[in-house]
Amino acid sequence: MKLFLKYLKILLKSQLQYRTSFILLCLGQFFVPFSLFAGIYFMFQRFDNISGWSFYEVMLCFSIIHIVFSISECFVRGFDNFSALIRTGNFDRILVRPRGTIIQVLGSKFEFTRIGRLLQGIIVMIWALFNVSIRWCPLKLIVFLLMIISGIFIFSGIFILTATLCFWTIQGLEIANVLTDGGREMGQYPLGIYKKWVKNFFTYIIPFGCVNYYPLMYLLDKNTSNNLLYMISPIVGILFIVPCLIVWNIGVKHYKSTGS
Repeated sequence: MKLFLKYLKILLKSQLQYRTSFILLCLGQFFVPFSLFAGIYFMFQRFDNISGWSFYEVMLCFSIIHIVFSISECFVRGFDNFSALIRTGNFDRILVRPRGTIIQVLGSKFEFTRIGRLLQGIIVMIWALFNVSIRWCPLKLIVFLLMIISGIFIFSGIFILTATLCFWTIQGLEIANVLTDGGREMGQYPLGIYKKWVKNFFTYIIPFGCVNYYPLMYLLDKNTSNNLLYMISPIVGILFIVPCLIVWNIGVKHYKSTGS
């Protein structure tokens, strides 16, 4: 943890060397999801609800998925750019250091400009929370907090899986963006509006449904069956990181240097 905080401090200082550029990039990130937000807003000008979900309830889905994605992009960006470490041979340097590969790859890059996107997500979330009907209790507050943690773990796990592929392909595969950018786009709407096979895939294979859809069903009292399953669904998302780390360790063991 001490090493991770030291990486954070060093990279924050380096990015703040160009303050104007940093502020403009943060501002740009603030407006990146704006077109998506506007699209949903204008859609609800035409329709009152989608599959029983109101505008503010969908806004809650939208804000949560963008909050967790921006946090993951900020702190796990090292895995997103991992192919560069492989191509240049710099991963060899990481392997000979007396520290774990995970912490070193994490510390290779942080994208603090994502704070702009995070800020927009928080504003939309607060706005939505003031306009939805949730009967809050301590348990619901815990579930809400777990939703955020679950989303961060799922996106981080996908970034790790994508980076692991680089051990065999050398280059990063753009198709992996289907699960990162595609998952973010899909997750900003309630999972229940999609076809059954999509719902099953993003519940049992890549558990994006555990970030917002199932826990929100519990928070908004929309579920008609077992409350417990909806309450604990964010934990499934957190556990998703375990197989991702196992696959990463398998990739490290099979790593062959490019000789760069």
